[in-house]
Amino acid sequence: MKDASEQVRVNDILLGPLERPALKWLAAHSPAWMTPDRYTALGILGAFIILLGYVLSRYDLAFFWLASFGFFVNWLGDSLDGSLARYRHIERPVYGFYIDHVVDAFTETVIFVGLGLSPFVNFDIAMLVLVAYLMMSVLAYVRTCVVGEFRISYGKLGPTEARVLAVLLNTAMFFFGKQFWPVNLGAFGQLVITPYDLVVAAIGLVLFSIFLSTSIREGLRLAKENR
Repeated sequence: MKDASEQVRVNDILLGPLERPALKWLAAHSPAWMTPDRYTALGILGAFIILLGYVLSRYDLAFFWLASFGFFVNWLGDSLDGSLARYRHIERPVYGFYIDHVVDAFTETVIFVGLGLSPFVNFDIAMLVLVAYLMMSVLAYVRTCVVGEFRISYGKLGPTEARVLAVLLNTAMFFFGKQFWPVNLGAFGQLVITPYDLVVAAIGLVLFSIFLSTSIREGLRLAKENR
């Protein structure tokens, strides 16, 4: 088992060349009164803005833009809490590890509940994808403790790319609106889905596939090492 201070953070994402310099600049120019904990609170606020935007989009599709703004606020807070701590050399590895992961689990639950309450994504599908996301989170945390590597990205994709995809989905839902497709299930009746359901379900399937393949591969490797 690895100590929190010995963990290696792996975040090799597609948008990394843009994100990393931006976070360094924002950390360097953050006001003195802004602390890592306040950035964490800002990330939580962003999640609730997303929730509010999705719920209100049932009454006016323009609120999808509020949800998209919430993703920006969530990214700002979630990304800058650790970046600021590292910039100011005030890291608290054990506390940071605990708070970061607990808050992530909470905010992702808030976000997916909001997505399921939006007018065009089935709540059940949103919850299934939330389960897949939390399974990936558990895998990341367990691997961090076992091998000392906190892997955020898989296949050049990470939380930042997920937020960008969510904003693109919000944009599509705003511009294309209602796209309900009836599916005849024979004796089981008729199911009504949307193309947005298919996109969200595909994301969940990808997450579950990564979880399954990584879990099996890591388990086989550890079995050889621990004979």
